[in-house]
Amino acid sequence: MNTLDANIRNTKTKGELSAVRNGGGVPAIIYGGEAQNEKVAISKKLLKALIDKENFLSSIVTLNVDGKPQNVLPREIKYHIITDEPIHVDFLRVVPGVKIRIEVPVQFINHEKSPGLKRGGVLNIVRRKVELRCPSEKIPENLVIDLDGVDIGESFKISSINLETDVTPTIRGRDFVIATLAAPTVMKEPEKPAEAEAAEGEDAAAGTDAAAEGDKPAAEGDKKEGDDKKPAEEKK
Repeated sequence: MNTLDANIRNTKTKGELSAVRNGGGVPAIIYGGEAQNEKVAISKKLLKALIDKENFLSSIVTLNVDGKPQNVLPREIKYHIITDEPIHVDFLRVVPGVKIRIEVPVQFINHEKSPGLKRGGVLNIVRRKVELRCPSEKIPENLVIDLDGVDIGESFKISSINLETDVTPTIRGRDFVIATLAAPTVMKEPEKPAEAEAAEGEDAAAGTDAAAEGDKPAAEGDKKEGDDKKPAEEKK
C-alpha cells in the first residue's frame, strides 16, 4: 500500500495557498465519514511519484497526518493549466462498510501462452476499466483476465471475472464484453499463377516495343511540308 506524509494546514487565503505550493507542497483535503474535513499539505515530489504509478486513483493510500495514519482513496487531482503540475488533491476516507463507485483497471496476463495470439490474432480491448460498486475496504487492485489457452474467436465478459462478495459492476442487467481475441485484419495477397505472370511480362514487352517505334525520328527522305522550298536567291 502506498503511503504519504501529510501535515495539517490552516490556510485561509490564496496567498497562504500559494506559499504552500511555492514551498514544494500541494494542498489537499480529506473528507467522508463522520469525522470533520481536514485540510492538509503533502509533498509535491512524493505525490508526483505516486501519480506516475499505474492506477493511483483506484488505489488506497495511507496518509500519515501529523503521525496518525488513516486510509484514504484519491478521488480528484487538479492540475495547473499551464505547467500541468498538481495543485490540489481530494482524498476520501476509507470507512469500512461504506460502498463507493470506482473504476478499476483490467489487466491481461499470459499473452505468451495464448495460441490465438501466436497465430497472429489481435486482442481487441473493449473496456480498459470497469466501474464497480464495492465497500471501500474491498476495492480490487485490478481485474485479471488470463489469456492462457485462449484462441481466436473467444471473448471475455464480466461474468468470466471472479468478484468478491458485495463487489458488483455498476452496469446491471447484461453480461457486457470486456475484450475479444479477433482474427488478423491484414490478409496476405494470394500469389499469382506462373502463366499469369508470363502473360503480363509479354504484354509489358509488347508495350515497350510499340513505344520505341513511336519514338523513332523521321527519316531524312521524309521531308516535312515546306522543306522542298528553295532558298531565296541572293541579289547580285
